[in-house]
Amino acid sequence: MTIAPEQASWFAETFSLLAENVEQAILGKRHVIELVLATAVTGGHVLLEDFPGTGKTALARSIGQTITGTSTRIQFTPDLLPGDVTGITVYDQKAGEFEFHAGPVFANIVLADEINRASPKTQSALLEVMEEGTVTVDGVSREVGSPFLVLATQNPIEQGGTYRLPEAQLDRFMIKTSIGYPDDAATMRILQAAPEPQKKLAPLVGTDTLLTMGEIARGVYVNPLISDYIMRIVDATRRASEVRLGVSVRGALALSRLVMTWAAKNGRTFVTPDDVRELAVVALAHRLVLEPEAEFDGVTAIAVIGQILLDVDPPRENGTA
Repeated sequence: MTIAPEQASWFAETFSLLAENVEQAILGKRHVIELVLATAVTGGHVLLEDFPGTGKTALARSIGQTITGTSTRIQFTPDLLPGDVTGITVYDQKAGEFEFHAGPVFANIVLADEINRASPKTQSALLEVMEEGTVTVDGVSREVGSPFLVLATQNPIEQGGTYRLPEAQLDRFMIKTSIGYPDDAATMRILQAAPEPQKKLAPLVGTDTLLTMGEIARGVYVNPLISDYIMRIVDATRRASEVRLGVSVRGALALSRLVMTWAAKNGRTFVTPDDVRELAVVALAHRLVLEPEAEFDGVTAIAVIGQILLDVDPPRENGTA
């Protein structure tokens, strides 16, 4: 059932208040903030690839402060073990039984800082929890709770001693984006406020509100023509000559779910082709595996998606029912 216009209006107003609150700490980056918040509402995870000092950690902390819930930070290093992420069972001699000590992944918002510096074995510890929302230790599965957002970061430079994320794990991130350096106006505001310590943001909503927003977003109407448009874009990635591995079904579902939240964020009860075009790059580009010859020629996944958006005709009708 399609949501009512009143629900879409409430969603858009609440979403705007959340973005404005986070923007107090991350100046001049409203679009990136909205992308991360939309992913959190949709139930996905975010990969931030950016240079040091652009505010990746501050963004995760600000979102954790804005939403009343638990948030943790895991600093990934080469010596980090899977148990340091998921938790371990310890034998309690007094009780005569094993007791589970939960790891930092048991939180609503988890900042996985410089995830590519950990070994593949430790990186894989996040695979189950990102997909299923559960952690299995010693044969026992435990739920991490809901909502659950992994906000992972990686540094595109200083790749020595790092471990590239495998395609299976990249595919589990709903979006991949970057914050980038602020513009001149935002930089001046940051410099003028530099002597003041960063203030703690006031919490605006609880986790229940975030879950309610997710339910509303799932009620946004998606015209079959929009679904066909997404399908044709995904199919084009698999047939592109520069691509060795195209977008998976999981990627198509991620884009389809994300555009529903994006439409509600804009106060609409239906998805439009513009929503798909606006989110296709952040939702799909990181899932492509390019041919070595194409990479050698300087072709990027972002450029491939951009060309596909030009080649694939959008539906002529709007997304209304």
